[in-house]
Amino acid sequence: MKKIEAIIKPFKLDDVREALSDIGVTGLTVSEVKGFGRQKGHTELYRGAEYVVDFLPKIKMEIILADEQVETCVEAIIKAAHTGRIGDGKIFVSPVEQVIRIRTGEEGVDAV
Repeated sequence: MKKIEAIIKPFKLDDVREALSDIGVTGLTVSEVKGFGRQKGHTELYRGAEYVVDFLPKIKMEIILADEQVETCVEAIIKAAHTGRIGDGKIFVSPVEQVIRIRTGEEGVDAV
């Protein structure tokens, strides 16, 4: 099993969720996060005062999948989240040693 973590732009969340649903992904976790990479921050003007926004709002999606679904999932996220501009995000794929469903005690792929 693998864990896919995707950091995307907030306005792309619905597009990515629909793309994942279309390929049969049944569960995911979404968090609102802040961060920066090459996009850095930007300066804004508020009530006449200028200030720097260092951390930009992003969405972090976490998905646990069987190994054979990973490539399809990654391709769907890339296609749905792509804008061609800096700050489109990143995808991280990590191994998952064990998954246990608390309610039923199921383990492994059955628990996903």
